[in-house]
Amino acid sequence: MGKMSEKAIQEAYRLAKDAYGSWGIDTEDALAQLDKLPISMHCWQGDDVSGFEAPEGELTGGIVATGEYPGKARNGDELRADLEKAFSLIPGTHRLNLHAIYAETGGKAVDRAELKPEHFAGWVDWAKENRLGLDFNPTLFSHPKSVDGFTLSHPDKTVRDYWIEHCKACRKIGASFGEKLGKTCVTNIWIADGFKDVPVDRMTPRQRLMESLDEILSEEIPKEHNLDAVESKLFGIGTESCVIGSHEFYMGYAATRKTLLCLDAGHFHPTEVISNKISSALLFLEGILLHVSRPVRWDSDHVVTLDDELIAIAHEIVRSGQAERIHIGLDFFDASINRIAAWVIGTRNTQKALLYGLLENTAELAKVEAEFNYTDRLALLEELKTMPFGAVWDYYCLTRGVPVGSSWLQSVKQYEADVLASRK
Repeated sequence: MGKMSEKAIQEAYRLAKDAYGSWGIDTEDALAQLDKLPISMHCWQGDDVSGFEAPEGELTGGIVATGEYPGKARNGDELRADLEKAFSLIPGTHRLNLHAIYAETGGKAVDRAELKPEHFAGWVDWAKENRLGLDFNPTLFSHPKSVDGFTLSHPDKTVRDYWIEHCKACRKIGASFGEKLGKTCVTNIWIADGFKDVPVDRMTPRQRLMESLDEILSEEIPKEHNLDAVESKLFGIGTESCVIGSHEFYMGYAATRKTLLCLDAGHFHPTEVISNKISSALLFLEGILLHVSRPVRWDSDHVVTLDDELIAIAHEIVRSGQAERIHIGLDFFDASINRIAAWVIGTRNTQKALLYGLLENTAELAKVEAEFNYTDRLALLEELKTMPFGAVWDYYCLTRGVPVGSSWLQSVKQYEADVLASRK
C-alpha cells in the first residue's frame, strides 16, 4: 500500500481547491461544515451485541451477528479501549451510541427496569475525557420477557408494564447523559414485536404499542437534555408477515407526539431507500434520526461502504439545509472481520459521503433546476462526479491528525497483534 508524503497531499489539495473554486465551491468551507456533523458510532459493533449482562445470553429479536473473528471486547474497559483506537483513526469529533445492556453494575445483577444513571457513570466519565456526546437505546430483546416475540405490544399487561418501566428508566439515563455532558442525548426505542405468519388482528397490538409509548413519554424531560426517537422496521427473522412498529405507525406517532423518527437504511423493502424519505419526513417532524447501515438483500447490517445510497443520503442531508435537525448514527455489526476496522471503514465512509455532498454548488444547481433546465442539471451533476474529491478528503485527514488513505489499517493490525490477540 503506497503512502503519499505530506507535501504531495498538500499539493494535491491545492490543485483540488483551485478546481473546485472554478465551480464556485469553497473547499475550506466544506471542511469546516464537515467538522460540525458528528456521527454517533455504535458500541455494539465491538462485541457482537453481547452487552455486559451475565451470563451472556443468546441474541433474539431477529438479530444475528455472523462470524467468529477473534478479539471481541469482553467488558467495558476493553470496549472503551477499542473505541478509543477507532476514534483515533477517524477525523472529527463524534458521539457514541450505547444500548442499555452495556450497563456496568459492578458484578451485581440489576434488572433492566431498575437501571439508573449510576450504572453508566464509567461511560460518562470516559465520554467527558474524550469530548464525546452519548446517545442511548433501551434493549427490548435478548431477555426472558421478550421470548414470546412481543414486548410493548404484548397482550399480557404485566409484560408490557415491565418494558414500559425499562424504557422510562432509559429516558432518565439518556437525560442524565445530556445534562452531564452538555450534549443532547437521543434515546431511540426499537422493538422486534411482530408475527411470523399473517395475523388476524393487526389493530389491537398496534393500539397497545401506542398506549405503551404514550405512557413511556408521559414524563416531560427537557429537550436540551434528551430527544426521544422511535424506529420502524419492515420485517425481521420471526416477524416476516407483520411488524407491529411499521413505518406508517411510527411516522404517524412521531408526527403527533413530536418525537424524532428513526430511519434505518435496512428497515425497508429492498427497492426503498431512506434518502428519498428524508425531505418528506422533515416537513412534518421535529427532526429525524438516521441509522446508516448497508442491507444486502435484507436487513443484514453490513459495514457501510461508499455506495450510491450512502452518497444519496449525504446529499439529502446537505441539500435540505436542515442538518441541525438530522442526527446521524451508524448501525452494523460484522463479526467476520476485525471489529475496529469495521468501525473505521463505516465511519470514514459516512464522512466521505458527507464531504462529497458538501463539495457541490447546490445553489447553482437548484437555480438551473428551477428554470427547468434539466439538460444543464444533468451535465453539471455528471461533471462533478469526477472532481478531485479524494484529494480534499486526504487533506482533511492530514489536517485533523489521523492517517491518510489506507495507512490506518497498519495501526489496526498492530493493535490486533498487541491487544486483541490475547483475548480468548
